Amino acid sequence: MFQDFISLFFPNCCFTCEGPLLKSEEYICTKCIYDLPKTNEHIEQPAFQNHFGVHVNFKYALSYLKFIKKGKVQKLMHKFKYDHFPEIGNTLGKWYGADLKEHGYQNEIDLILPIPLHENKLKQRGFNQSDFFALGLSQSLDVPFSNKIIARSTKSETQTKKGRLARWKNVKEIFLVLDELSVIGKRVLLVDDVITTGSTLESCALTLQESGCGELSFATLAVAK
Repeated sequence: MFQDFISLFFPNCCFTCEGPLLKSEEYICTKCIYDLPKTNEHIEQPAFQNHFGVHVNFKYALSYLKFIKKGKVQKLMHKFKYDHFPEIGNTLGKWYGADLKEHGYQNEIDLILPIPLHENKLKQRGFNQSDFFALGLSQSLDVPFSNKIIARSTKSETQTKKGRLARWKNVKEIFLVLDELSVIGKRVLLVDDVITTGSTLESCALTLQESGCGELSFATLAVAK
């Protein structure tokens, strides 16, 4: 009862519309959940397959939400990455994982791996956003997850205003596989937060392919539109 009284004056607010949340709601109100701009790429033809070059062989390229400037997803991502609410990523991962499971994707994946952050960026932010999204996917799909298999060996520069060739050179050979036995012959789902150019995913995918990964697929929380 005391908590209900406090909530009258200091209500938990929706991270997208900033309206008060009901007791049964967490982070996002029911209306905003319904209005989230989903891609439905797990049902329809994925829209971001053309982000990748001819050197990467992959089966699925999926993204949960459409990232639109000043839209709901941008607000969520800002809360998630910069206001230190990693639980949002885990929740969204669970929701997307439930959608994927409904369409049988759990039978297409052996291992879920998040794109790692460089150790300096990890210390600065305190967490890797891709870890939490990947963990949520793992929990709903009941597919193993690990953030100990891939490492980032160098820190890449910002990709802003770079052409495709420059972006590719910027991220080439920045990843290494710490445990090749864990990926040999495995169907791996490589996970990132937002895909813009695809260069980071592409570089990590090539490293996994060279380490004997059996099959690759991609999943991101959002795709820039």
